[in-house]
Amino acid sequence: MKARANKIRCQFTETGQQEIVLSLIEKTEIADLKKSIENGKLLVVEVKQYHQHRSLNSNAFLWVMLEKMAGVLNATKDELYLQMLDRYGVFTHLIVKQQAVNRVIGEWRTVRNLGEIKINGQIGVQLQCYFGSSGYDTAEMARLIDGVVSECADLGIETLPQSDIDVMNQQWGR
Repeated sequence: MKARANKIRCQFTETGQQEIVLSLIEKTEIADLKKSIENGKLLVVEVKQYHQHRSLNSNAFLWVMLEKMAGVLNATKDELYLQMLDRYGVFTHLIVKQQAVNRVIGEWRTVRNLGEIKINGQIGVQLQCYFGSSGYDTAEMARLIDGVVSECADLGIETLPQSDIDVMNQQWGR
């Protein structure tokens, strides 16, 4: 079960056990969950801040623009996607042992090898690893699309009017 809540309250039972009470926005059927507990089963509960997901329109627009760029640059849209991730995407740094470099590179969308680094007397390789856009939040996706739109403009590729892009950005929760 996934649900959105707009209030949270903490209280304690007579024995000191902590209880969390959530006010859910939508009515949610919990009879099966209650039955599981009555049968001695445990539930796994995760409560985290809600983030509005980017719209599917943003993803479709990204791929249309990459397709147009591919035609002008004589490249594939997949190659350009990786280049755009490298320029405008979200990344993290990892330090790995030399023998693990190729395996780590194979697990990420795109990776920059930043070279060897010495930590506590041991040599590792620092990698800048880029996440695929499917996990981006609305602000991250908007930045990626803004970068692609800018590059399209530099290539003389027509995109949406800026007013339409602004509306899309507002819909992405930016």
